[in-house]
Amino acid sequence: METTVMDGQLFKKLVINGSIKLKNNLDRINELNVFPVPDGDTGSNMSATMQAGAKSIAASEDTSIGAVAKVLARGMLMGARGNSGVILSQLFSGFANGLKGIDQANAVQFSKALRQGVEQAYNAVINPVEGTMLTVSREGADVALAYSHSKTTFEDLFVKYIEELNASLERTPDLLPILKEVGVIDSGGAGYIEVVLGMADALNGKIYSDASAQAQPSTEHKTLHAMNMDSFKDATDFGYCTEFIMQIEKVDEFNQKDFIEMISPLGDSLVVVQDDNILKVHIHTKTPGDALNLGQRFGFFINMKIENMTVQHTEVVMHQPTSTEEPCDCGHEHAVGKTPRVNKKYAIIAVVNGDGLKETFIEMGCDFIIDGGQTMNPSVEDFVKACENIQAENIIIIPNNKNVLLSAETAAKVIENRKVFVLTAKTIPQGYAALTMFDATQDPETNIKDMLRHINNVKTGEVTYAIRESINNGVKINKDDFMGIYNGEIVCSLKDRIEAVKQLLKSMIDKFSEIVTIMFGSDVEENEVNEIVEEVSNDFPVEVEIINGGQDIYSYIISVE
Repeated sequence: METTVMDGQLFKKLVINGSIKLKNNLDRINELNVFPVPDGDTGSNMSATMQAGAKSIAASEDTSIGAVAKVLARGMLMGARGNSGVILSQLFSGFANGLKGIDQANAVQFSKALRQGVEQAYNAVINPVEGTMLTVSREGADVALAYSHSKTTFEDLFVKYIEELNASLERTPDLLPILKEVGVIDSGGAGYIEVVLGMADALNGKIYSDASAQAQPSTEHKTLHAMNMDSFKDATDFGYCTEFIMQIEKVDEFNQKDFIEMISPLGDSLVVVQDDNILKVHIHTKTPGDALNLGQRFGFFINMKIENMTVQHTEVVMHQPTSTEEPCDCGHEHAVGKTPRVNKKYAIIAVVNGDGLKETFIEMGCDFIIDGGQTMNPSVEDFVKACENIQAENIIIIPNNKNVLLSAETAAKVIENRKVFVLTAKTIPQGYAALTMFDATQDPETNIKDMLRHINNVKTGEVTYAIRESINNGVKINKDDFMGIYNGEIVCSLKDRIEAVKQLLKSMIDKFSEIVTIMFGSDVEENEVNEIVEEVSNDFPVEVEIINGGQDIYSYIISVE
C-alpha cells in the first residue's frame, strides 16, 4: 500500500493507535527514570496526555487533517500532565499550527508541520535541555523534512523518521551525562517513539488493542477501526456517588447485615459503617432517591451528598479534606470543595499529597488543594478548573513539584478571565516556607517576590527506597536501599532508614540552620521519628518541628531553614 496524502480520518486512526501503543508500554517508559526511586511517571504522564487527545478526536467525522489536528492539540493541552506531557502536547500543538487550513497533507507538508511542532516545544521550555525528548523529536523531524518530497509515500517517510528517532535516542546519553552515568536512555524520547511506532503500524494496517501491544494485521479495516474509536469514547452514564449520614432511631431493632442486603441491589461501591446509633452509607447508584428512601425508613438524616459522576468522572476533585471521611477504594473523591463565596483579593491553590500535609497547607491559608505530586501529576485542565471555581481577583498556584510546574504555568497562560500567578516552588518544603511570607495586604508582584526570596533559603531533603541497583552522583545504590536526597541530589544510600535520615540531616544542617521541619509519611511510626528528633536536638542547636504528613512514596520530607 502506498499513501501519498493523509486526511483527517487517517490521521485520527494513526493518533489513536499511537496512543494505545504508548499506553501498553508505559511501564517500560516509567522504568527509564534517572533516579532509581519509585516515582518514575514519564510514561504515565505522556500516556495520559495522549489519551486525552485521542478521546477529543475519537468521535470526529471531520476529513480535514488540519481541523482534526487542532482538536487533538487542544485535547492534549488540557489533558497534559507533568513536564513530559506538556512538552508532548506542544509538539502536537505546533504540528497542528503547521497544518492549519490544510485538508489533505502530503509528506512535505506533514514533515514541515513536524518541524514546526519541534520549534513550539522548544519555545515552551524556558531552559531546553539536549539529550531529551526535544532533541529526539528535533533530529527526527530534520531528517524527515530532508527526505520528504512531493512524491514520497508516508510509509517510506515513517521508516526514515523512525530510523532517525531511534538513532537519536541512542545518542541521548552522550548529550546528558546523568543518563550515561545511570545507564539509561531518555524516557521522554522513548515515549515519543512509542507514539510514532503506533502511528506507523496503523498506517501499515496493524491495529493495537488496549489490553496488549501485540500488533494484529487488519483483516477488516472498518471493524477494527470502529473498535478503537469506541475504546476512547466516554461512557454515557456513571450514575451518582451518593453518601448520607443518619441517626438510627431504634438501634436495637436495626440490623446492619439486613440493611446491606436491602441496599446492595441499588448499586455498587457500597460502604456501610455503623457506629452506635450513627450510620454512614456510600453507594454508586443510578437511583439515589431509592437509596435515600431506604435509609429514611430507619431514622433521620444528619448530612447527605449526591454527585453526578457522569459530569465529574474526568475531573480531579479538588477539596479540603475532612476528618470524618471514610476510606473507599472506589476511586471517586467524596469530600466537597469549599469554593469561596465572595470575590476575595487572593486565593491560593497548592498541589499536595498526604492528609496531614493537606491539612497543614489549608491551615496556612490555601483555599484549594489539588491531590497530587509524585506519580500523581495534575493536568493542565485540573488547574484551569480549580481557578474557574475560585472567586478571587488574584490566584497563586503553588505546584510543590518540579514536574508539576510546567503544567501550572501552561494553565496560567490559558486562563484569561483572572490574574493567575505561579510560584516556582518545586518541593513541599519550598511551598511550605513560602506560605509563611504571604501577606494578603500586599500586591501580587510583591508577594511573589517575597515568597521566592524565602524559597531560596530553604533546603529540601527526602528519603525513599531504591527500586533497582544504580550509581548516581558517585553514590552506589543497591535495590531496596534507603536513599537520602538533598536538593535533588542523592547523597547517601543505606540499608537502615533511620541511619539514612540521620546522614541526610547531617548533610543539610550547618551553622546557619535554625529550623528543621520533619514531615513523615504514611509508612513511618512516631517512635522512629522521636528517635531521629532526639538525636538531631542533641547534635545541633536547632528548633525541630514535626508534621505527620501521611504522604506516599517518600518516608520523610525534610525542610531546613
